[in-house]
Amino acid sequence: MAVSPGVSHADGAAPAHSSAPTSDSATPATAVIDETVESRGIEPVPDHERRGRVRELFPTWVAANISVLLLTMGAGLVVFNGLNFWQVLLAASVAGGVSFGLVGLLSVSGKWGGAPGAMLSRATFGVRGNYFPGMILWVARFGWETINAVTGAYAVLTVLRLLFGIESSTPLVVVTLLLFVGVTFLVSGMGRKVLNLCNTWSTYFFGLFTVLVLGYLVTTIDWAEVFSRPAGGTAMLIAGIGTIAAGGISWIPTGPDFARYLPHSAEGRKIFGTTVSGALLVLVPMVLMGGVMSVKDPALAKTDDPVSFLGEALPLWLAVPYLVIAVIGMVLINSLSMYSAGFTAQTMGVKLPRAWAVSVNAVISLVGGLLLMLVAKSFYGSFISFLSLLAVSFSAWVGVYGVDMLRRRDRAVRYDPAGLLDTSRTSRYWYVGGYCWQAMTAWGIALLLGLAFTTCDWFTGPLHSTWIGENGLGWAATALLAALLFAVLPAPREGEASAPVSAPRQGDAQDEQDAQEARDAQAAPDEQAAGAQRG
Repeated sequence: MAVSPGVSHADGAAPAHSSAPTSDSATPATAVIDETVESRGIEPVPDHERRGRVRELFPTWVAANISVLLLTMGAGLVVFNGLNFWQVLLAASVAGGVSFGLVGLLSVSGKWGGAPGAMLSRATFGVRGNYFPGMILWVARFGWETINAVTGAYAVLTVLRLLFGIESSTPLVVVTLLLFVGVTFLVSGMGRKVLNLCNTWSTYFFGLFTVLVLGYLVTTIDWAEVFSRPAGGTAMLIAGIGTIAAGGISWIPTGPDFARYLPHSAEGRKIFGTTVSGALLVLVPMVLMGGVMSVKDPALAKTDDPVSFLGEALPLWLAVPYLVIAVIGMVLINSLSMYSAGFTAQTMGVKLPRAWAVSVNAVISLVGGLLLMLVAKSFYGSFISFLSLLAVSFSAWVGVYGVDMLRRRDRAVRYDPAGLLDTSRTSRYWYVGGYCWQAMTAWGIALLLGLAFTTCDWFTGPLHSTWIGENGLGWAATALLAALLFAVLPAPREGEASAPVSAPRQGDAQDEQDAQEARDAQAAPDEQAAGAQRG
C-alpha cells in the first residue's frame, strides 16, 4: 500500500520509512520479519513488515492456557466454592468468554498502531503518565511469571520422582527453577517467530494428551458421585467466575503485542473470534477436569505442590508425558509473558534491547520462585491472593484504555507512531506536562476503590463485606468505574501530529530550518501563479 511521505495511515501506522529508528531504516524490507531472533522493540511496526495472519493468534492463546493451574482452580471451585459439575462448566465458560473477549477486543489496537500495548498506552495516559499504570502492570507480571515458574518447576520435580525416584530437596529445587527460568528466558528472547512455532506444536501435543486424560477420566471416575453433588450458592458461583476470569484479565494488556504484525486489512471480528476460541478450547476442559478430579481427591485443591497429585491420579504411562507437555506449556506461558514484559521494561525506560530487557523479569521471577517454593506456607493461598490483586490492578487500566480505544475508532489518525516514540514536549501525547489528567484520575480512583472491595490472605479492603466484595466483583467494579469516569470527564486534547521519526533529532534550530523550507516549498507555486496573473 502506497503511503505519502509524512502521512499516517488511518489506522495510525506510519510510513515504512518513518516509524523505525535510523538503525533499521536501511534494512531490507523483509529482514526483520524473516529473522530468527526478533530485534524489533517498542517502535511501531511499519506497513511493509505487517505480514502476520489472524490465524496465528489461535495457537498463541491456546498456549497461554496450557497450565495445570487451571486444574487446581477447577478443583477449588468444587472444594472451596461448593459448586457442582454444571456450575463449574458455567463458571469456566463465562469467565473465559468475558476475560478473553476483552483480550480480543483490545488486541485490535495492536493492529491500529502496530505497537505493543505498553507503548500504545502512552497515547492514553500521556508519555509520562504511562509510567504509573505501567509500573503496576510490570510488577504484576513479576508475580505472574513467578507463579508460572514455580508450577513448571514442580512439574519437573514430579517427573523426576515418578521416573527415577528422586525426591525433592532444596538444592534440586534451586537447580530445577534455575533451568526452567533459563529456558523461558531463551525462548522469549528469540521473539515472535520462535514463539509462534513452539505454540503451534505444543497445541497439537497438548490436545492429544488432553484427549487421552479425558478418556481415562471418563472410564474411571464415579460419575454418579460427580453429578449427585448439590449446587452451590449464587454468590460462590459469581466469585468463582471472578477467580477464573482473573487469569484471562492479566493477558489483556498483552493482546496488542501479538496483533501488531497484522496488516490493516485484518478484520477485528476475526481477531476477537480467534482469540476467544483459542482460549476456551483449553480453559474450559482444564477447569472442568480439575473439578471432576477433585470429587475423587479433594487434596487437588489444597496441596502445596499443585501438580504432584497428577502422579497419583493418573497411571504412570499417562502422567509422565502429560506432565512433560505441561512443563512445555508453562515454559510457553512464561515466555509469552516475558516477551511482553520486555516491551514494558523498555517503555519504562530500561535501555536494553527487548531480548535482554526480559532478563530483568527473569531474575525477579527466579528470586520470587525460590521464596514461594522454600518459604511460603500455602501455594494455593498465595496464588489466589495474587490473582485477586492482579485482576483489580489490570482492570483499572482496561477500563480507561477501552474507552480511549472507542474514541479513536473513527479518527483519521488513531495512533501517531512518531508521537508514541517522542517523549519530549513536542509529542502528540504530551497533554499537560506529559500527563493525561483525565485518564490518570479515572485510573487512580478506580484502582483505589477496587482494592477497597478486595479481600485475600495479604490484604482486606474496607468495603470487602459489601455485596460487590462478598461476590468477588471488585475487578468488574474497577473496570466499570474507570471506564465511566474517563467517559464523563472532558475528552483529552492531543497535540499536533509529530514529525516523522526518520532520523535522530538535530536540535530546535534544525527543526525550525526544516519547517521553514517546507513552508517555502509550499508557497512557491502560489507565488508563481500570482506572478503569471500580474504578467
